[in-house]
Amino acid sequence: MKVNKPNKINRLQSLKKALSGLPMFHCRTVSKAPSGVWGFSFLLLFLSFNSLAQGDAHANAQLDSRQIVIGDQARYFIHIQNNPATGRVQWAVIPDTFNNLEVVERGKIDTVKQGNLVTYNQRIVITGFDSGVYKIPSFAFTVIPNSGTPYSIQTDSFELMVQTVPVDTTKGFKGIKGIIYVKSSWLDYIWLFAGGGLFFLLLAVVIIYFIRNKKLARPKAQGPTETLQDYALRLLRELELRQLWQKKQVKEYYVELTDVVRNYIEARFQTSAMELTTDEMLAKSLDIKEMQPYHDLLMAILQTADLAKFAKFQPLPEVHVDTMEKARQFIDSSRPVIIETPANAGDANKPELKSDNKNPS
Repeated sequence: MKVNKPNKINRLQSLKKALSGLPMFHCRTVSKAPSGVWGFSFLLLFLSFNSLAQGDAHANAQLDSRQIVIGDQARYFIHIQNNPATGRVQWAVIPDTFNNLEVVERGKIDTVKQGNLVTYNQRIVITGFDSGVYKIPSFAFTVIPNSGTPYSIQTDSFELMVQTVPVDTTKGFKGIKGIIYVKSSWLDYIWLFAGGGLFFLLLAVVIIYFIRNKKLARPKAQGPTETLQDYALRLLRELELRQLWQKKQVKEYYVELTDVVRNYIEARFQTSAMELTTDEMLAKSLDIKEMQPYHDLLMAILQTADLAKFAKFQPLPEVHVDTMEKARQFIDSSRPVIIETPANAGDANKPELKSDNKNPS
């Protein structure tokens, strides 16, 4: 262990304290002392001063192995002892590489307290990849006392031998062996078979459970079937409740009214009506025997609607009401005598509404 001495003032003060504690002896006066005696006295004084200057701080290091094989690891232990009441220790800077050696791992600094002294321990793992003898240098730790000048303490240095792997050169080189195949049996896969069987067994149990506990879906209650005439009359009632002509939307009122009538004609008499003009529609009503009784009623509805839609004619309120009533009469009076509707027809008889934007001829 190496210790740097404090300055001259501190040495004189320490020497004075040391001398003051020595016992006094009464001796006869000697004319001249031998030179060897004076040299020995100075040596004792120097050793006493060195011990006092060092104080409570000590540095020590250990190496668990003095020789390793290339790539192997040696463990280097550092122990620093200090009295925290008198000062603190500044840890040494240990580089990652030094003298062809590399630091593989740095352990954390542990503390062990013994009375007033605290020992700081750290483990450092070192390795080397080149053969030879390398020196682990001493590391300096600075002691900063509470009063006085800082000084340093150092660990011992070590030599570490890194050896190569011994090779017998008398024997020839051996080639790389090929892949060795090992025969397998069903016992090597027994756990795989057991796991697969258990999985399928659980799957079968789950399927059987859901099949047995599945509730039959109750058939939905079927409401009364709405006939084609009832459907068309309902659309007329909804149109009347919207009060379009009362809101000065006369054109929109007659557009929707004639759409209902024409869609009803297509569904009831199985003939095209949305693409025909008013004149073409009236001519077709004379050709179809079932529509002939309703020719005059249909003519009054379509002609009044054409005047309102295309001629900007403003019918009186009584005309609006009368046209709606004639549309109802046309639909209601054209009911077939016998209606055969399947029980599950639902809304199959509801016609698809289309828009009539044809100009009259």
